[in-house]
Amino acid sequence: MVDENDNGIKLEYMTSTQKVAAFLIAMGPTTASEILKNIKDTDLLEQITLDIASLHKISTEMLNAILDEFHALFIASDYIQSGGMSYAQTLLEKAYGAEQAEKILSRLATLISTNPFQFFNEADPSQLATSFQNENPQLIALILAYLKPEHSAQVLNYLPPEVQTQVCLKIAEMKTTNPEILAEIEKIVESKFSSIVVQDFSKAGGVESLASILNRTDRATEKNVMELLELKNPALAQNVKELMFVFEDIVNLEDRAIQRILRQVETKDLAMSLKGTREDVKNKILNNMSERARQMLLDDMEYMGPVRAKEVQEVQTKIVAIIRALEAEGEIVIARESQEDEMIE
Repeated sequence: MVDENDNGIKLEYMTSTQKVAAFLIAMGPTTASEILKNIKDTDLLEQITLDIASLHKISTEMLNAILDEFHALFIASDYIQSGGMSYAQTLLEKAYGAEQAEKILSRLATLISTNPFQFFNEADPSQLATSFQNENPQLIALILAYLKPEHSAQVLNYLPPEVQTQVCLKIAEMKTTNPEILAEIEKIVESKFSSIVVQDFSKAGGVESLASILNRTDRATEKNVMELLELKNPALAQNVKELMFVFEDIVNLEDRAIQRILRQVETKDLAMSLKGTREDVKNKILNNMSERARQMLLDDMEYMGPVRAKEVQEVQTKIVAIIRALEAEGEIVIARESQEDEMIE
């Protein structure tokens, strides 16, 4: 009987990506590399790669059990394509019994399910925004909550300011969507926008989803939405802020983080970003520069003269993107207001 592999993980507790990793190990490096090259989801690819690295030695018994599971899934997939779910269930029950057939079909459904509205990720954001302008904000929010955050952010940038706020409120307030209701909404969307792939996931939206989208919008959109959120729902605005990082939050960073950021930012961009900025933000930057670099920056700001607010906002957005990238790489730490980190001696 299969219980644990040599990594101490029980088969029933192994994740999907761990089983895929074991499967790829069994296939050998040549075949595995060909399979990995065709995985377009970078997050999934990263997780599988990490799992391959962490699975050291797998017993023959454990590996056979995993291969048997994949074999059953492949057979089930063929049955579904040949005659639908009912046909597949009938054949699987004959081969494996009712209980095991149910597990196989449930597992397959999890593997092949995808989020709805994914076609929109390939569409032009400005055209989407134009198409969405006369739609109900609740519908727009539902669609954007399911798209990639960076794509939703671009669509949001093109929506009128009043629509931006309504949509963001709806995203933040969104809870689990009933699959049946979602299916009906997808039918409506499909009738209005052709070539939509209809699936049936049911969870999207919420404060984290909104923060993720706003983190990728331009500075003007972010500022407009946050100001109106603070007026309409201060508690919600605070929750979103705690999950975001905006340009003014530079004052909360440690000096060594500021110094690391400055190495990535061009002087002309830094000068532009500080035009019209709060004094505490300017001082935080200037105090982390050498006397010579500080004077050069101040001279650049003076020689630059008046600049358009939009240009300042664009550069600030660019610098915030650098800061978030450095955080993602572990180069700096951004402490959230609600986050407490224990110090280790």
